[in-house]
Amino acid sequence: MKRIILTLLLFISVIGNVLADDVTFVASAPKSVVLGQHFRLTYTVNTTDAKEPVIADMPDFDILSGPNISTQQSYSSVNGKTTSSVSVTFTYILLPKSEGEFTIQPAKINAKGKEITSNSLSIKVLPEDRASSAVQNGDSRQHSNTSANISNDDLFMRATLSKTKVYEQEAVLLTYKVYSAVNLTNLSFPTPELKGFNIQEVELPQEKQFELEHYNGRNYNTIVWRQFVLFPQQSGKLEIPSLDFEAVVAVQNRRSVDPFEMMFSGFSGYVEVKKVLKTTPLSLEVEKLPFGKPADYSGGVGEFTIGSTINNTKLKTNSEFTLKVIVKGTGNMRLLGNPQFELPTEFESYDPVIENDFRLTANGFKGEKVYEYLITPKASGTYTIPSAHLSFFNTSTGSYETLKTQEYTVEVEKGSEAAVTLIDNTQINKEKGKVLASDIRHIKYGDEGKAEKSIFFGSSRYMLSYAISLLLVLLFLVIYRKKVAENANTSLVRTKKANKVATRRLKVAKTLMKENKVNEFYDEILKAMWGYTSDKLSIPMSQLSKENIASTLLSRGVSDELVTEFQEILSEGEFARYAPGDKEAAMERLYTMSINVISKMENSIKNGSAR
Repeated sequence: MKRIILTLLLFISVIGNVLADDVTFVASAPKSVVLGQHFRLTYTVNTTDAKEPVIADMPDFDILSGPNISTQQSYSSVNGKTTSSVSVTFTYILLPKSEGEFTIQPAKINAKGKEITSNSLSIKVLPEDRASSAVQNGDSRQHSNTSANISNDDLFMRATLSKTKVYEQEAVLLTYKVYSAVNLTNLSFPTPELKGFNIQEVELPQEKQFELEHYNGRNYNTIVWRQFVLFPQQSGKLEIPSLDFEAVVAVQNRRSVDPFEMMFSGFSGYVEVKKVLKTTPLSLEVEKLPFGKPADYSGGVGEFTIGSTINNTKLKTNSEFTLKVIVKGTGNMRLLGNPQFELPTEFESYDPVIENDFRLTANGFKGEKVYEYLITPKASGTYTIPSAHLSFFNTSTGSYETLKTQEYTVEVEKGSEAAVTLIDNTQINKEKGKVLASDIRHIKYGDEGKAEKSIFFGSSRYMLSYAISLLLVLLFLVIYRKKVAENANTSLVRTKKANKVATRRLKVAKTLMKENKVNEFYDEILKAMWGYTSDKLSIPMSQLSKENIASTLLSRGVSDELVTEFQEILSEGEFARYAPGDKEAAMERLYTMSINVISKMENSIKNGSAR
């Protein structure tokens, strides 16, 4: 019994030490406040075993009161097990002395016998509102129940671009931000129709929180409503059209109140008023990428680095090794082409398996893209795996750059050949002889001492077999030399594999469609179509455009109708994701169109005339 009690005491002691290590001490305050208006600064510790905190000097604020101490206890039940937590909050009321951005240094507290430090805080003090009744923390202004009396200064939407001048494929952030000095309760957001861009929407928090911001002499409750990262696909002046937003505002009814109207408004004395908010149209100057594109230009625009790894440098023929090329950076990574390198003719490789690990930022996609090549040596010897290279346009320097990986030396020993079963007719005859010997006695003709002559060697069957074998060897040599020549011709290999690569990408797109991953689906469709034309028509990625593709297809005998279908797919791939309506039906239609167009195009190009 004593042993059990001692064990329990030890367990409680360990748990106590663990809990002591889990003590938190958090400071919180508004990010923005208004000069002349007080605000709360709180420090919260998750234990009652704590002393009063020691706060840092605050020369930029007057402490009006504090600390006011409050204790909160909460309970939660999960799977029938109830747990409780307790916290203590120390509240101070502060008054800013001047405008500007200030830092409140960390405070310290002694909790459970340990000194714990809080986080620091950054607070922006805004100037006083020029209006007589400035908005404070979401309080509404007094208006009559007509939208006409909610002025454009009280409530509006701003559309802004992070840049006004960019290069083709350079990322630019489009932000829609609400400014409100009234009690905004609801806001509809139409889908922007943006032509000439590849568009990616930024994921914002589901629960939106207002922040104070000083703009044009007034303080507003602001919130970022929607954000998009735009990748311009063409040069020139591109337009961001004006959008209409329908807002709902709760305003106090200052007229004689209708009882029925009060009933429907919850007897609050407030009524809902609709107001249309219109954004100002924007324009973006898009410059062409400068002349002097490298021949192996990947289509990348941004800032990137490159590296590589190899899993084995000592191997045998017909075995496999993996070469990984890793591209890191920020930019249009979704549209980044494959790194280029020329393997020795004694090696076989296929299109790489690509893994994307990046996230959307204001400057484009940030992260890494991994290209995994599976390579098989076909002959023994010592070989050099050359550097993989990637050419891109660096937006920071305004110039083209080429990145290169390191070279690798691999030693290949002769390994096991592919298993070939050769049928030995002599052995078969020997086995037959054993069977015959058991059933039929040997009949002697002439001298018994003479050697038996084979009935096969020297016969017409023997000569025919020899001729066929020689023909097969010659045919193998011809095919082998042709294969080596084709592998040496990278362009020809890409052309022959274009349909397979496109088909594989369309299969991926089908999977994404089933998983309802809309953006990823359209990206994969575009990759399939652009990649197919680049490979099939031997057009470098740097020279890909709708006009260039159309003229090349027509010169290959593809009909006008089929070219139009192809261009329609490209357009829908860029804009359909943002169009209203049935997304599932739209994706299914585009997927079917893509399969049919590539099939028709394959036949047309192969036969030299459109069908």
